[in-house]
Amino acid sequence: MSEPNFAGNIIVNLASLPDFLRTPIMKKRMTEFFSKNDEDKTEIITNALNAGPDIPFTNFSKLLKTWLEVLAEIANENREDMFSNYFKHILLSPDKIIRFNLDAIFEIFLQVDKTKQDVLSLAIKTVYDRLDEESKRKINLLTPDSAKLLFNF
Repeated sequence: MSEPNFAGNIIVNLASLPDFLRTPIMKKRMTEFFSKNDEDKTEIITNALNAGPDIPFTNFSKLLKTWLEVLAEIANENREDMFSNYFKHILLSPDKIIRFNLDAIFEIFLQVDKTKQDVLSLAIKTVYDRLDEESKRKINLLTPDSAKLLFNF
């Protein structure tokens, strides 16, 4: 079962672009994401979760930082929608997130401007607080200790 990793290829190509090109493309893609139906959002998130661990970390880290920075600048409702969708898919398939280096991902989060970190943290915490107790327990098991402290999990 060796299907081409189109999502991974797109992510690697996007990550290799300079910031001045990567950021506007990311903004456009994110705007498109929120206009999609739930089925399309699911496919996008599933592809991202499947492709992420196979992408060279230097490329992945640049892209993740850009994604976080753009996410911090959009409407809070959309930001919460994005985190809610990711939480939902991670809870359905925790094995997908386990393949990531979550400590390194959290370090990338800490490289984002403090004001943007605060905006993102608030949205993550809000989405987390809406979860049922069993879902919170699962998220806690997957979350690095340093992130739990920052997000007050």
